[in-house]
Amino acid sequence: MPWKRLLTARWMKIPVFTLCLVPVLLLVWKYFHQDLGANPVEFITHATGDWTLRFLAITLAVSPLRRLLGLPELVRFRRMLGLFAFFYGCLHFTTYLWLDKFFDFSEIGKDVLKRPFITAGFAGFVAMAPLALTSTAGWIRRLGGRRWQMLHRLIYVSAIAGVVHYYWLVKSDVRKPLIYGAIVFVLLAERVVAARRKSAAGRARGAGANLAAIK
Repeated sequence: MPWKRLLTARWMKIPVFTLCLVPVLLLVWKYFHQDLGANPVEFITHATGDWTLRFLAITLAVSPLRRLLGLPELVRFRRMLGLFAFFYGCLHFTTYLWLDKFFDFSEIGKDVLKRPFITAGFAGFVAMAPLALTSTAGWIRRLGGRRWQMLHRLIYVSAIAGVVHYYWLVKSDVRKPLIYGAIVFVLLAERVVAARRKSAAGRARGAGANLAAIK
C-alpha cells in the first residue's frame, strides 16, 4: 500500500522532524521581526506551553491511530514526537525560569509550593524527564520491555498535569484547556477500551483452548 511504503521510507523522518521544528522557528522569526506582542515573555510562555500539550496529545494519538487505520508503521514516529513534547516543555520551563523569574530559585520554590497551576505544570514537566532519558533502544534493553512500558505510562501523568496546569492558569476563558482535556480524555479512554478488548480476546482464546482439550 502507498501509505505503508511512505511511512516506512527512511527519508520520511526528515520532513516530520522539520515540521516539528516549525513552531520554534516561527517564534524565532517573530522575535527578530518584533512580532511577539506587548508582552513577549507571556507570548513565548503561552506558545511553548501550547505546543508542549499539542505534542503530548499527538504522541498519545499514535497508538489509537495505528489501531484505527491499521498502520503499525506509525510507531516509527512516536519517539520523535515524544521527544519534541519534551523539547517544547523544556522551552516552556526555561522561559519561566530565565525570562520570567531570572533564575531566582527562592521565588521559583515559593511559586511551586504556593501556586497550584505552577505545581501542576512542574509535576508534568518532571514526569516527562525520565521518558526522554529512557527513550532509546538501549534503555529498553536495560529496563526490559515490560518495565520500560510501565515507566513510559508517565506520559499520561504529564498530559493530565498539563491540562490541569493550563486550566488553573487561565482562570476565566477555559475553552482551550477544556478542548485539550477532552482530547486527552478520548485518547486515554481509547486505551482503556483497547486493553479490555485485548483482555477479553485473550480469555476467549483460553476458554477455546480448554474446551478443545476437554474434547
